[in-house]
Amino acid sequence: MKTKFLLFIFLLMGIVGFSQKSSLSGKVIDATTGMPVSGVNIVLKNTKQGTTSDFEGAFKFLNVSIGTKLVFSFVGYQNVEVTVTSENDITIKMQQDSRNLDEIVVVGYSSKKKKDVTGAVSVVGAKTIDDLRPIKAEQALQGTVSGVVVSAPSGAPGSRFDIRIRGVGTNGQAGPLVLIDGYDGQLELLNPGDIESFTVLKDAQAAVYGALGANGVIIVTTKQGKKNMKTKISFNSYTGMQETTKKLKLLNATEYGLLLNESYANAGRPIPYPNASNLGVGTDWQNQVFTKAPMYSNDISATGGSEKITYSISASNLKQDGIVGGSKSGFNRSTVRTSLGADLSDKFKLQTNFIYTDFDRKSVKESDKDAGGIGSVLFNAINIPATQNLNDANGNYSLVPSTAGFGNEVINPLAQIDNTYNSYNLKKLSGTIKLEYSAFKGFKFTNRIGFNTSRSKNKSFMKIIDYGPSKIFNTTRSSVAQNTEYINDYTFDMFAEYEKTFAASHKFKVMAGTTVFQRSGSGLYGTGYEVPYNSWDFADISLAVGTGGIGVRDTGSYESIYRRLSYFTTLDYSFKGKYLLSGIFRRDSTTRFGPDNITGYFPSVLVGWIASDESFLKENKYINFLKLRGSYGLLGNDQIGDFQYRSQLSGEATYVFNNALVNGVANGIIANNKVKWEADTKMDFGFDMKLLNNKIDITSDYFQNTRKDLLISNVPVSGISGYNAPGSGAPTVNVGSVRNTGFEFDIKYKEELSDNFKFGIGFNFTTLKNRVLAVDNGTGIVEKGAFGVGQSLVPTRMVVGQPIGVFYGYQTDGIFQNQAEVNAHPSQVALGAAASPGDIRYKDVNGDGVINDKDRTYIGKPIADYTLGFNLNFDYKNFDFIAYSYASIGNSLIRNYERTEANLNKLNYVLGRWTGEGSSNSVPRVTTGASANSVFSDYFVEDASFLRIQNLQLGYSIKGGFVDKVGISKLRLYASANNIYTFSKYRGYDPAANSGEPITGGIDYGFYPTPRTYMLGLNVNF
Repeated sequence: MKTKFLLFIFLLMGIVGFSQKSSLSGKVIDATTGMPVSGVNIVLKNTKQGTTSDFEGAFKFLNVSIGTKLVFSFVGYQNVEVTVTSENDITIKMQQDSRNLDEIVVVGYSSKKKKDVTGAVSVVGAKTIDDLRPIKAEQALQGTVSGVVVSAPSGAPGSRFDIRIRGVGTNGQAGPLVLIDGYDGQLELLNPGDIESFTVLKDAQAAVYGALGANGVIIVTTKQGKKNMKTKISFNSYTGMQETTKKLKLLNATEYGLLLNESYANAGRPIPYPNASNLGVGTDWQNQVFTKAPMYSNDISATGGSEKITYSISASNLKQDGIVGGSKSGFNRSTVRTSLGADLSDKFKLQTNFIYTDFDRKSVKESDKDAGGIGSVLFNAINIPATQNLNDANGNYSLVPSTAGFGNEVINPLAQIDNTYNSYNLKKLSGTIKLEYSAFKGFKFTNRIGFNTSRSKNKSFMKIIDYGPSKIFNTTRSSVAQNTEYINDYTFDMFAEYEKTFAASHKFKVMAGTTVFQRSGSGLYGTGYEVPYNSWDFADISLAVGTGGIGVRDTGSYESIYRRLSYFTTLDYSFKGKYLLSGIFRRDSTTRFGPDNITGYFPSVLVGWIASDESFLKENKYINFLKLRGSYGLLGNDQIGDFQYRSQLSGEATYVFNNALVNGVANGIIANNKVKWEADTKMDFGFDMKLLNNKIDITSDYFQNTRKDLLISNVPVSGISGYNAPGSGAPTVNVGSVRNTGFEFDIKYKEELSDNFKFGIGFNFTTLKNRVLAVDNGTGIVEKGAFGVGQSLVPTRMVVGQPIGVFYGYQTDGIFQNQAEVNAHPSQVALGAAASPGDIRYKDVNGDGVINDKDRTYIGKPIADYTLGFNLNFDYKNFDFIAYSYASIGNSLIRNYERTEANLNKLNYVLGRWTGEGSSNSVPRVTTGASANSVFSDYFVEDASFLRIQNLQLGYSIKGGFVDKVGISKLRLYASANNIYTFSKYRGYDPAANSGEPITGGIDYGFYPTPRTYMLGLNVNF
């Protein structure tokens, strides 16, 4: 009896001991650096119960039984298992695991261990994106990745960004391939908060994408749930105000009047303002046009997962008004994203990702490069005289005079804004569905389909309006133009990969697969005339009532289709984990080329040596990791229009039938069935290094990219081919070559000085030399662009020996100070007028004793010699601070936003003009008489080098107390400023602006400036 009683007591004690509960709390840190690790998944082993570490690495696990096990896991670190004891405050030290870390580096159709990557690959993670809080996702790459340049053709709401990876290699489409979870996507439509990482492929590693990889590849991975992760709800919100970063220094009314008097007097004409000193300041048209504009963003997400299911759901809305145009300018982007992963069985895994975007935009008139830059709101604000009033005596908008000297294109910018009516809407659904089958150990078979389906609607209205006699923007007949476009594409990938290790030292991974891509498009467009009531409210083509005459209702439609079939294979080999070899081969076929050149072949090879694993470095106290690597490969580019190898019936001609003229069609651009792929040979040598207990991280590369067989359009052929006929044109031919050579260097340093203070610092720079090697189009030159109004000479070109887009014009040699200097100099009459003292003196470059168009030479380039990025971050107790900046050195811009008409306003640098001998040797005299001072020369070319403080952000995290009680794991408030200040000598609005067009990108037609933004934000995690 006594024995049974003792046994009962022992059993009872055991049950009580097992059922004891404990509240475990502590901190997760990196075992090497001692820095906190946030976002660590902490799960009760073999259950779904879990939590995550917060921003400071802190965690709390309530009501967990003593003796059970907790599993700590995080990408890039080895899992840690801890047995729960009565101890309440513990520190978990997590060791970095190169195998896990490498899994997040996506280098093609699958991932690769970072340690084994042999290509030039850069990754921008979610933390950097969260730090920068960009309006558009592309801005997160600005200054953060060496070799990548992000420029804005416009700062208007909803406008796109142009991305260039390691320079401009083509005169055509130069942007990189963007893949979002496997499908061909658009960065500008993404909510940046949905992005887990960017992976940038810069060298022959991109050869796995063959015909699309020549301009580089950006792989976007969106945020996914994690297994055994308790549901995490995040809410992020900010509101802000925008303003222009700069206003051009223009003449006020008094300065304008006095200068105009002098200009008239120099031409021997009566002065227009006898009492100019009484004009005062006048109207500041920039102040009238620019406004402070609000913006706000909200997004919410939920992520989590069980043993076999992962999920992520998010929704966002961003609204941004424009700093020019008020209610007539702005965009609104809403997104909904869902991601679901499921282990259907031990062998089958399903992953789905879907994104829906609704994008609305209104815009004001911006610079039109095809019209020489004239017509934009900012162009008018710059050029309209300060003496002009806003309104006339009747309260209507004032009219700019139509007399000589005022230009027939300059109008009141406020009237222009008020009479601007347009709308654009895009609805797009994109996504991927992926099914993986693991047949046996090491073998995996994947099927994936990605798709985009979109519908866009665009409408613009021109009302009857009179801006004054002879103004070219007057409208005598109201009209509405509408178009609807449907674009659909799909990408079907099917590939298998097999991984095997032999004899412990030889590791192979082989992948082979195929990709089918198809894009189809269709559209309807039309213009109706005589809109009821001359009103935007009735602006619909179905309501237009115009009758009689040509163009009463112009309608049309189009259909297009593009297909690509690809096969690819890769081989990765590793010997003893330190000698690396990768081979890539891809075969692409496309409908964009004729039967003789439909197929292209793109091979590459990459090698690496992990020197730090050798015995002579393994025990080194300072070098923790060192990898040397090199790559060489061939990539392609087929980014031209569809069916350019055919001559389509697109031209218009007039025929006589039954004694009447009848409009018909004729052959379009002359066919060239020999047109083929652009081929880019990429070579890269680099190294990756970690020093001083992994506190310093260095990456460096030397690269050389040579693009051959450039697709150049409008190449002259024999006149008997008929390319001069109406609607026809010269063909597209592979006749060019461009080389980009450069050096990249990236260094990061992180340190924790105490439990309360840690910091990190990063710096990168890139050098770039761009040279055109061949232009075999008969003339050796491709010319594009326009300067001024009415000038026939083209300012930018592509020519052998020079950077693509080089500026071509006259070289100045100061100012003529007296008549003797004019007499001693070669005649400049051929430029439009004989020279006088005070005029610009041009160099006789060819030495033939006369100044004419044969003396034009190369006077600037749009491509920078150096680009740099710098970032700093630190955390002190509950405070965090970040700073980002970037710079560009050695590039120039053409100042083409000024109109040279005598009666229009000027920038105030003209106050330093020549007024007599010795007064100035840089700015010419002012005159209403004839002169050659406005021909395109280096007088209009300016150094556009700059240093920009891009982002400053200060945050404060609230911890403990009420926050813990309501279940909030993170509550952070922050203040942020973007595009804070730009150090530059450039007179224009934005030295960082570029149209993105390879040849004419350096012409500043009056870029809409990227705004400065001030934001207050909130981050909350539940």
